[in-house]
Formats: sequence, C-alpha cells, structure tokens
Amino acid sequence: MTRLVLLGPPGAGKGTQATRVADRLGVPAISTGDIFRANVAQGTELGKLAQRYMDSGEYVPDEVTNKMVADRLTQPDAGAGFLLDGYPRTEAQVHELDHMLAAAGAALTRVVELTADTEEVVARLLNRAKEQGRADDSEDVIRRRLEVYAEQTAPLVTLYTARGLLVQVDGMGSVDEVTQHLLAALDAS
Repeated sequence: MTRLVLLGPPGAGKGTQATRVADRLGVPAISTGDIFRANVAQGTELGKLAQRYMDSGEYVPDEVTNKMVADRLTQPDAGAGFLLDGYPRTEAQVHELDHMLAAAGAALTRVVELTADTEEVVARLLNRAKEQGRADDSEDVIRRRLEVYAEQTAPLVTLYTARGLLVQVDGMGSVDEVTQHLLAALDAS
C-alpha cells in the first residue's frame, strides 16, 4: 500500500508530478490546492474562506484543511493508498495526519521533497499566472508564499528525515526527467 506525501515550495512542480506519479502507482493524487480552488469556483463557504487566505499568500487555517483532508481520505479510492500534494504544510498538520492514519491502522510509506531554485520557481509561477489567469500568482504573493513555505513547511523536512521517511528529488529539469528521478527515488527507498 502506497501512502505518500509530496513536499516542496510553490512552483516546484508538485501538482504536475503528483498526478503523473499517482497515475503510475494507481493511487489518487489528493491536492488541497485543487480542492480549495474548486470550492472557490463553486462559491462555497469553504471557497470564500480559502480565497481570503490564498489571495494574501497565507495558508488556509489548519482546522479547515484538516477536516477537508480527513474527509477525502475516507473516500473509497483512497483505501488502497494515496499521494498527498499540499498537505501537510505545518507541524500541527503532520500530527493531525499521524492521528488520521493511526485511527485507520495505517502509516506513511514515504515523503518526497521536490527541491527547486527560488528564482526559477518565481519565474514558473509568473508564467503559470499568465497562462491560467490565476490571481493568487502575482509576484508579491508568490514571494510571500515562498516565505510562508520556508517558515512553516520547510521544517517538516527535518521532522520526516528524523523518521526515516524523507527522500529528496531535484525538481529542476523537464517534466519527464523529474518524473523519472522521482520514480527512481521511490523505487530505491
């Protein structure tokens, strides 16, 4: 059973790689960002709340995110495993995920960190903003998101390394190259 977490700064390619790797492994890619954006598009209460935080580059509060992830992990397609993209983002979310998995008699298989150059990430996100018309990808918001990542999510690398779960993969290169490196790292671990 495969239960993966994919970490990395905004723009490192997590969403692209999550979909590709999950397809290869036969598990769902569960993206909190996609769920938030879908709720924003549908005008739900969660979407309205999430929009306020996303527009300023901040994380949506843990209590909202945790509930959403807990619900998603109980869906039938996640029973055989999953790949989480964008969760956990904080140490409190790590502990909540541990609790969710323990309650189901499960544990994470591996945590992959995609690493990327900051200026390349900014350029990627600015390009994505143009292509997709995403209001949450202005340069100021991108740089704030990178700061928030460094403050709140980067410390998870140390935590998961101490647990023996972390593997790092260079997120720079073509999409196919990164996918190959990621799958090789998972096979080797």
